[in-house]
Amino acid sequence: MNKRFRQMLMVSGIIVGAFGLQMHASAALPFFGNDKDKEVPSLAPMLEQATPAVVSIAVEGTQTARQQVPEMFRYFFGGPQEQVQERPFRGLGSGVIIDADKGYVVTNAHVVQNADEITVKLTGGRVFKAKKLGEDEQSDIALLKIDANDLTALPIANSDKIRVGDFVVAIGNPFGLSQTVTSGIVSALGRSGLNIGGYEDYIQTDAAINRGNSGGALVNLKGELVGINTAIFGPNGGNVGIGFAIPSNMMKSLIDQIAEFGEVRRGLLGILGSDVDAGLAEAMNAKVNIGAFVSEVQPESAAAKAGLQAGDIITAVNGRNLHSFAELRAKIASMGAGAEVELTVLRKGDKMNVEVVLDDATQSEVTAAQIHPALEGATLMNGDDGAGNAGVLVTELQRNSPAARIGLQSDDVIIGVNRSRVTTVSEFRDALDSATGVIALNVRRGNSTLYLVIR
Repeated sequence: MNKRFRQMLMVSGIIVGAFGLQMHASAALPFFGNDKDKEVPSLAPMLEQATPAVVSIAVEGTQTARQQVPEMFRYFFGGPQEQVQERPFRGLGSGVIIDADKGYVVTNAHVVQNADEITVKLTGGRVFKAKKLGEDEQSDIALLKIDANDLTALPIANSDKIRVGDFVVAIGNPFGLSQTVTSGIVSALGRSGLNIGGYEDYIQTDAAINRGNSGGALVNLKGELVGINTAIFGPNGGNVGIGFAIPSNMMKSLIDQIAEFGEVRRGLLGILGSDVDAGLAEAMNAKVNIGAFVSEVQPESAAAKAGLQAGDIITAVNGRNLHSFAELRAKIASMGAGAEVELTVLRKGDKMNVEVVLDDATQSEVTAAQIHPALEGATLMNGDDGAGNAGVLVTELQRNSPAARIGLQSDDVIIGVNRSRVTTVSEFRDALDSATGVIALNVRRGNSTLYLVIR
C-alpha cells in the first residue's frame, strides 16, 4: 500500500470518525444553532415526580449478642450457661412511600431490624419519627408509618409485566449520601438460589446499587415502582453491575397482609419438589426444561384438594412462566393464606390449568410431615419450654415414625435449626426450607438442650 493511499485512508477515517462523533454527540448533548430550543431526551421530568416518594431512613437500636460459656468455666466459677451482651448500633437505608394518605413507607426488614428508633427524612428536608407496623425477615420486607401531610407516593406497577431489557432506574441513598439516581436495564427475572433470604424471586438489574440503597425504589420509565432494591452482588459490598430487587407484586402482597394482620400469613400449597432440568425432562418425557417438578403431594393439602399429582410439572403461576421450584415457593408464600391461584401444569404431556386455594402456613398446629418428610409422625404447635422461651412444641408423636426415629419425643420444644433461632411453626418451616444438606435441630428437653440430626 503506497504512502499516498494510506494518507487518504487516514484522512477518510478522521472525517468518518468526526462525523460519527458529531452524530453520537447530537443524541446526548445540548442542541446548537437553530435547534437550541428543542428539548433533549431526559429522565428528569419523570424523576421530578418520583424522587419525592423515596426517603432516607436512619435507625438506632441495641443488638443482643449471646455467647455460650464453656462448661469448664461454669464448673470452676459458676454462673449461667451463656453470656448476654448488648451493643448500641446505628444504621442508614432507604424507603419508599407507597400510600400518601396513610403515611405508609416500605423498606427492607434488615434496614430496621432491632431498631428502637426509626427516623424518616423526606427529600424536602422534613423529618419524622416512624412506627414499624410489621416485618417479614424471610422476604426482607417491612412496613413503616409516619404521620405527615403532603406526601408523594409512587404508583405501583404490575411487576409480572416487566421484561428482560426494560429500562429501569434505581433511587436511594447509597453510603449515606443524599438521594442518588442510577439507571440500567432489567438483566434477569426470577433470580433465586442466592442465599440472601428465605424466599427469593428477585429482579436482577445492572443499575448501580450500593450500600444504603437497600429499601429504595426500582422504577420504570413511567415512574412506577417495579421493585424494592434489596441486595447487591459484589466482593466488598460495592456495585459490580449486579443488583437485586423484590418484585412490586410480591412486595404489595406482603405489605397488604402486614397492614391487615400485623404479620404475614403465608400461603401453603403442600408439595415437595425440585427444579426441572434436561435430565428430568427427558425422564418424564416432558417438552420443557424449566419449571417446578412435583415429587410429592401432602395429604389433605391445598394441592391435594385441587387435584395436583406427583409427577406433575408446574410451568406457570397465574399465567407467569416459572423458572425454578424456588421461584414457585416464593410466589406461593407471598400470596397469603386463602389466595386463589391458577397453576399451569404439564401431566403426561398434556397441558392443563389447575385452580388452587392456598392453605395457611402459619396455623398454630400442623402435621409435621407437611413441613419435612423426616418429621412425619409428629404434630407441632407454637409453644414454649416452660421457662417462657418460645419455640415449636411437639404435642403428639407416633411410635416408630420417622420423627421418632430421629430422636424426637413428645413435649420436646424445638428452638433452633442449624444455629438459627426459631420461635414459631412458621419460622421453623422457613428455616427448614432454607436449610441444605445435614440439618441439626436444637431441642429443649426438660432442663437440658440437645441436637438431633436430619440427614
